Amino acid sequence: MKKDQTRPVRFLLGDERRELSAIDPNTTVLTYLRRVERRVGTKEGCGEGDCGACTVVLAEPEGDRLRYRAVNSCIQFVGALDGKQLLTVEDLAGSDGMLHPCQQALVDCHGSQCGFCTPGFVMSLFALYQEAGTPNRNRIDDALAGNLCRCTGYGPIAAAAKAMKAAGQPDRFAHRAPQTIAALKALDDGAMPHLEANGHSYFAPRSVEQLAQLLTDHPSATILAGGTDVGLWVTKQLRQLGPIIWIGEVAELNRITVDDRWIEIGAAITYTDAMATVEAHYPDMADILRRLGSEQIRNAGTIGGNIANGSPIGDSPPPLIALGSRLVLRRGDRLRELALEDFFLDYGKQDRQPDEFVVAVKVPVAEPKRILRCYKISKRFDQDITASLGAFALTLADKEVEDIRICFGGMAPVPRRARQVEAALKGKEWIRENVEAACWVMSEDYAPITDMRASARYRLQVAQNLLRKFFIETTEPAARTRIVVERRAAHELA
Repeated sequence: MKKDQTRPVRFLLGDERRELSAIDPNTTVLTYLRRVERRVGTKEGCGEGDCGACTVVLAEPEGDRLRYRAVNSCIQFVGALDGKQLLTVEDLAGSDGMLHPCQQALVDCHGSQCGFCTPGFVMSLFALYQEAGTPNRNRIDDALAGNLCRCTGYGPIAAAAKAMKAAGQPDRFAHRAPQTIAALKALDDGAMPHLEANGHSYFAPRSVEQLAQLLTDHPSATILAGGTDVGLWVTKQLRQLGPIIWIGEVAELNRITVDDRWIEIGAAITYTDAMATVEAHYPDMADILRRLGSEQIRNAGTIGGNIANGSPIGDSPPPLIALGSRLVLRRGDRLRELALEDFFLDYGKQDRQPDEFVVAVKVPVAEPKRILRCYKISKRFDQDITASLGAFALTLADKEVEDIRICFGGMAPVPRRARQVEAALKGKEWIRENVEAACWVMSEDYAPITDMRASARYRLQVAQNLLRKFFIETTEPAARTRIVVERRAAHELA
């Protein structure tokens, strides 16, 4: 890529403009803040996006307003700051020392003890404060679930979240929004953001054509989407990556389109941005996405990245495979499409060439007759790595199984369909006796391993029991079989 076609990474730190060009692309936002800017309010706890002590907020224009998102700075690379405003706990109090309402509420509700986790909680509260309306308890729990406190219960912190909007007045960030938006838009001259230092390079292509050319030029490059997995390669495995190609600036990969057959989700679409569309068609899959990580993780991580890294315990592939989704890939100027289940070849091996990349996943639109249920088994309910995840898609014709697709993660080296179980059920009456017979066929489809999350015997028994659970849920009233948490009324408007 020619030098005159690139530019430094540009962003706002608070209200101050920053330009980075000669900084190692492996530098995380947390490291940059603490070591370069000497902003030490942002803390390092786990270094892997679990504890929330490193939470910062990124703001970027969305039409005529700013959109604020909490993210984990410990696993975000500095290149991803381009075009955004980076806000830390040091930015919140006014020049006169007056605390931001979210900070004052935390003080008033006695929500801090040792204080180490407090800056992260403050930033999550700040992001929540920027949303319209007064959050209800479900929304508060979602917003704070990615922040851990080892000192106290979370009651005072949740109380602060409820109380912080009591005054009902826009904060100074809302008043400054027009100037901030103008300053952010002025950062972009259309050129490609680029970093180069210590023998490592970083590119942020703006189009699929640029991305394809960069991968042709650098076939061994690391493709970076949300960084929620790749970030750990640096912070935990101490790897030095280079070159890094970030797809977050590629417009064509940041789209969701829906027609009468397919929901097409671009590879750079975050879980947060995909949630509304997924929930409208498949509420059970949306609940799985909600559980796979904290809000900070969902604000950065992508469904495309979850697929491309090929983990056997990735949470999005099983429901996508059960639904019959397809994957679109590109190499140079050539596109190809394949069934998603055929993308996963073996543990750590996918059907993708070094210079090929995921463009989108195509999900069939919901059909009135098709029932999808997803069940995640993990040691804790929220934000835990999956021991086993089962997805079931069923179409009945009267009481007969017209079609059924079952896919499990965590049961094999790749996400895999239970084809023998499907064959045992297809064309049969959907009754308990046939389901019980099919349960015993599960061992013909899977030979799971024993690891720290579950034993092989437990995983196989769980898979059988989840099929039984699915049968009960599709033959008994929902009021009897399901605990339903109302998510749609996320805010009670003041």
